Amino acid sequence: MEKRRDDNLEFVVKNLFAGGIAGMCSKTAVAPLDRIKILLQAHNNHYKHLGVFSGLKEIIRHEKFFALYKGNFAQMIRIFPYAATQFTSFEFYKTFFARIPILQSTSHLDKFAAGACAGVTSVALTYPLDMIRARLAFQVTGQHVYSGITHTAICIFKEEGGLRALYRGFIPTVCGMIPYAGFSFYTFEQLKYFCMKFFPFILCKECEKNTGGLVLTIPGKLLCGGIAGAIAQSFSYPFDVTRRRMQLALMHSDTHKFSAGMLSTLKLIYNENGIMKGLYRGMSINYLRAVPMVAVSFSTYEVMKQMLALDTGMKI
Repeated sequence: MEKRRDDNLEFVVKNLFAGGIAGMCSKTAVAPLDRIKILLQAHNNHYKHLGVFSGLKEIIRHEKFFALYKGNFAQMIRIFPYAATQFTSFEFYKTFFARIPILQSTSHLDKFAAGACAGVTSVALTYPLDMIRARLAFQVTGQHVYSGITHTAICIFKEEGGLRALYRGFIPTVCGMIPYAGFSFYTFEQLKYFCMKFFPFILCKECEKNTGGLVLTIPGKLLCGGIAGAIAQSFSYPFDVTRRRMQLALMHSDTHKFSAGMLSTLKLIYNENGIMKGLYRGMSINYLRAVPMVAVSFSTYEVMKQMLALDTGMKI
């Protein structure tokens, strides 16, 4: 019994580490695109008239190169526990839902439900750090309101309503996370199975542990992860826009109207800017960042699992 407990603890610790590293790698890879996405989503006065690439060039010209990574340190503090919790809880939820009789008849619903629950679990634990990171990334050089992570947290807590203020935009985040995480994990798992079944000699290789199972090659991991990211973002993006507008609402007096609630914010965005220029504003850049981000995230996690002897390969 003691050995089993130690094995379970080792499994959890290794999974947390693998997930955390995967999250940090993926977010750092797309940090510049993340920042310009936030600036465009929330109609920053300096950048709202620009596109993706012209916006990136303007950031470098106006704020220097490292401004592309503004808010990324806060992102790293948030993303390690976020990704660690998400990937590890997915493994547990997947096992749990697979035991439920009503879900045993299909391999589809259980993986979607496991991914959705994993996403909600991780975002609930780390949401205040996402709020802080968004505030820091939205600032423009020369017009700083906050001086750092701690200062941002204290200001929001004291001036905007305590702990509740740190969770402003949480409801649309959860509404968006359910389809986003659900479709991300479900699509990746299904594509992984598809590749192993139909393209074993192209996108797969034998597991190094000699278990007779197959694992995806690096190109296979990136391909499956990229497609999963694109599909998931298509369903969840309007909630992401709503979340950002609510998070940044109290930074300027003319955007206070977006702090009322999720439904009113969604309605305001739609009434003022419509669907494509409002609810899906910045979607092009989101595809540019989401596809490589999810690809790197899943790929790194799968590689880390193999390095830490957590993955014995899938048998088809």
